[in-house]
Amino acid sequence: MPWILLLSLLLLTWLLLASGRWAWWKASLMSVLLLALSAWWLINKLSGDGLNAATLYHLGADMEGAGVSDFKGYIAGFIALVLLSLLPLLTPRIKRWHRTAHGRSVFAGFLALWVVAIGVSPLYRDGQRLYQQTRPVDYSMVAPEYRVLQQALRTPRNIVWIYGESLERTYLDETAFPGLMPNLNRLAGQSLDVRGLVSAEGGGWTIAGLVSSMCGVPLTTAQGDENSMDRMGSFLPEAVCLGDYLKQQGYTNHYMGGANGLFAGKGQFLATHGFDAVDDLAWFKQQKIARSHFSPWGVHDDVLLDKAFDRFMQLSKAGQPFMLTTLTMDTHHPAGHLPVACKRTRYQSEYGNIGMLNALKCTDVLISKLVDRIQASAYGDDTLIVIASDHLAMPNDLSHILARQTRENLLLFLGKDIAPRQLAARNGSTLDSGATLLSLVDPGIGEIGFGRSLLHPEQSNSASAAAFREGGKDFPRYLAFSRSLWLGDKTRQLRIDEDNQVVIGLQHVQPPVLLEYDKTWDLKSVYLENTSKQFDLADPANTLAYVDRCTAFEDGSADGDWCAMLVNRDKGIKLYRDDQLRQGFAVDAPLDPFNGPRPSIRQAHMITQKGRRTRAGQYMLQLVAKQSPDRGFWIEAVSSKRKVVVAQQWVQPDADGRITVPVGLDHEVDDLEIRAWLNHAEKLAVDTFALIPSRRGNRG
Repeated sequence: MPWILLLSLLLLTWLLLASGRWAWWKASLMSVLLLALSAWWLINKLSGDGLNAATLYHLGADMEGAGVSDFKGYIAGFIALVLLSLLPLLTPRIKRWHRTAHGRSVFAGFLALWVVAIGVSPLYRDGQRLYQQTRPVDYSMVAPEYRVLQQALRTPRNIVWIYGESLERTYLDETAFPGLMPNLNRLAGQSLDVRGLVSAEGGGWTIAGLVSSMCGVPLTTAQGDENSMDRMGSFLPEAVCLGDYLKQQGYTNHYMGGANGLFAGKGQFLATHGFDAVDDLAWFKQQKIARSHFSPWGVHDDVLLDKAFDRFMQLSKAGQPFMLTTLTMDTHHPAGHLPVACKRTRYQSEYGNIGMLNALKCTDVLISKLVDRIQASAYGDDTLIVIASDHLAMPNDLSHILARQTRENLLLFLGKDIAPRQLAARNGSTLDSGATLLSLVDPGIGEIGFGRSLLHPEQSNSASAAAFREGGKDFPRYLAFSRSLWLGDKTRQLRIDEDNQVVIGLQHVQPPVLLEYDKTWDLKSVYLENTSKQFDLADPANTLAYVDRCTAFEDGSADGDWCAMLVNRDKGIKLYRDDQLRQGFAVDAPLDPFNGPRPSIRQAHMITQKGRRTRAGQYMLQLVAKQSPDRGFWIEAVSSKRKVVVAQQWVQPDADGRITVPVGLDHEVDDLEIRAWLNHAEKLAVDTFALIPSRRGNRG
């Protein structure tokens, strides 16, 4: 309903100018709405589907390795929209538009229309969708459908799985894109060509596409907190994926990808699930490859696929069954990239000289070349080749053309004994890709996770079918089950391990962490961000376990020890100290009664933006705060990598906001950080800070 939203915004503008009464309130609400819509515009440009599960995932996952420069046009547009969104704040100064009559009714009409604008905007739609996807639901009904493979492979066969970045099958349509991909069309005619394959929720971006196809589960983030993926020690540790199963069957698993493996946790996923080698951007940089072979995302596909063939030959000669997985990159949205091998490649079309079309034509050549080389080798007959898209294309320079097509993922299987034909994926999604592969290797196997072989007719009752039946109303059960795979079910025992990680079931989490248990001692939520605020807002009917440095709980604690505070629904409370935490304790143990108010917990707030190298010696840390708490608080200097507190002092700012803290270092620190311990309601705004060497006692 874009036209209704546009009409609502025009009417809101008129009501904003119609009366000067409560002008600042109206202007502020108008700007908030426009800023939210501007943020949604940028997110939609990046995801192609508004605010969805992919957005939540990437907000929390490590963004290192993302080719941000590819999106500078979108970012510039967003900045322009932000500036436009702030214009309503100038309207209270436009006196000649102000009318004082009926100011109260105008303001009431403005509020009502503002709510209507939210309701007809994509913000409300996406909010409802995310709520449906992440709300707590009972997944016990679908848990029996989850399959963990136990049986042995009767005839192991080498596997080469080629993921094409955003390489949906729609691009093979000769009517829409004549002559764009002749080589892949040739290979499709020689393969088991799966048609109509879609991406279920939780499978529509790269890492989610890998998880869906290899694990048979949709990707959801850690239970209760989608914003801190980098603090989870392992990736879906409870899941049993294709790499895990093949490794049990004697396979070696190798991955080669040109992008940074840290991006979105891709490398962590593969290393957690049976891959013996994960060679990403860092590996390619060690190969002394010329800079011309790298894009903002990583190494180009011509180099990647040549190296993949070399690895194929190496693994084949070793004589042990293997799965070699590779993921291309040059067709990444929005415009794609051309490697050196394709610098002169151009696709002539009625749409003009579009970079993405040129990149697709190049990918057609490079992938087919790899497949042809494998099939022509002495080991081709023993190899099953998969060519698949990781997901449908994100918004790119061809989106206006794709919008007119029936879109589908690419999934081709090529092998000596695989008869060429097209297979309609009725009620099928990328969740079923891995199961279909296994059934081609061994017809006696057709399930993995929630995935079901598309060669088997009984897959009509699968998770994929549930994703599209009656608007997917039952699919949140599958998402909830998948979310449970992050932690397992043994979550009532907590401890700190030797790496100072909190052990929760199968997961190791970097503190601070707040755990919330319901009345039946089931883990309801895991909070990794804004933990002190979440502690204050938590339902008093639930039990809370908060793990952090003891400084978070005690005014007199000036060391680096860890503590855990446990508070239950009966107002029982207990503080477990470092030695008790390392032994472990049960969260359902009886607690001592506590009659006072629930304690307010502090959390560390960074003052420095990043760690700085600091030589050994004596220093004075001097801060000038324009805003600080009314009561005393801790300031400390920390070696962030070693997680060692090197100096700590209880301070009370003077009337001018000045704070002075002595810092003594007996050795050089590469990553010195300065932080303060405050509760969520306290603010510390630092104008300036300096670490000044003392004249006496400094050793250089």
